[in-house]
Amino acid sequence: MESNMDLDFTFKRILTRDVFSPEALRSYVPAMDALARDHMARDWKPNSVVKVLPLSKKYTFELACRLFLSEVDPRRVKKLSEPFAEVTKGILSVPVDLPGTAYRRAIRAGEEVREELMRMVEERKKETNGGEGKAPDFLSKILMVRDGDGEFLNEKEICNRIVGMLVASYDTTSSAITGVMNHLAQLPHIYNEVFKEHMAIAQSKGPGELLTWDDIEKMNYSWNVVRESLRLTPPAVGSFREATTDFTYAGFSIPKGWKTFWTVYSTHKNPDCFPELERFDPSRFEGSGPAPYTFVPFGGGPRMCPGKEYARLEVLVMMHNVVTRFKLEKTIPDEKIVYHATPTPVHGLPLLLHPHRK
Repeated sequence: MESNMDLDFTFKRILTRDVFSPEALRSYVPAMDALARDHMARDWKPNSVVKVLPLSKKYTFELACRLFLSEVDPRRVKKLSEPFAEVTKGILSVPVDLPGTAYRRAIRAGEEVREELMRMVEERKKETNGGEGKAPDFLSKILMVRDGDGEFLNEKEICNRIVGMLVASYDTTSSAITGVMNHLAQLPHIYNEVFKEHMAIAQSKGPGELLTWDDIEKMNYSWNVVRESLRLTPPAVGSFREATTDFTYAGFSIPKGWKTFWTVYSTHKNPDCFPELERFDPSRFEGSGPAPYTFVPFGGGPRMCPGKEYARLEVLVMMHNVVTRFKLEKTIPDEKIVYHATPTPVHGLPLLLHPHRK
């Protein structure tokens, strides 16, 4: 039987070679833009107050279902998204399995998610009949993975991999979008520069023409704004790693094999790396930008998040659709941010949408 390490390597190869390959990422941009426009029409009404965080989660989850599972039926997406939200709430909860706890709700919700995913897997297997089928998406790719004995993965292992993909593309990216919108609403001078950049792109397009990869490449200032937002409000708190050798850090001896936890916050708030560290300054990322391993919202080194470019596209596309339509006003100027798995505005970041004059 193929080891978990071998399966992890195969899984990562699928991500880098297929799901997040340059060709795949290019093809995602118009699909992201089309879905963002649908969401604008449905949920972002002019002169209304919207809660950015739940709407961002709705967008990122629906997009992941569409691109990774080729699932576009809103009823099936909702059947997955509602229990999935409970799962993410319970991921970092105290593991006490008692009625009424977040952990118990997450367990039950996880069973619902698994049941629905099992149905999707079975349906795709019937459609493909051992082949890759019409949709070369993540689900099709992972159905073709074999273990060391030449056997296809069982349904439980496939579902676990899908859940991992959905988690990775859901909470952190929606948190990143929310952080960007928060800074754009708070900082008019930053918003104005972003608006100019995106309007120039919008005016170069024909009526109804979707965004392309080339358009994304023109969003240089906007990407610097996103990165500065990620520096100040990183969606991920950090990660555990295992020491591969004995070493000494800050006077402490760390033996080989010990687990360590590196934090994004302490790295991003190092005054030696970022002068005036609390000031929002996109120019930090001009030219060569910060020194290596000082800006690490996606991690660093060989274990850097393979979905970094996917997240970049997703945030920039949503940014484009919002700023070309609306000026943003915070209805709760001093809204607090609490930290669960990701930074979370306690009221969901309600914004008043002021449509641009034509």
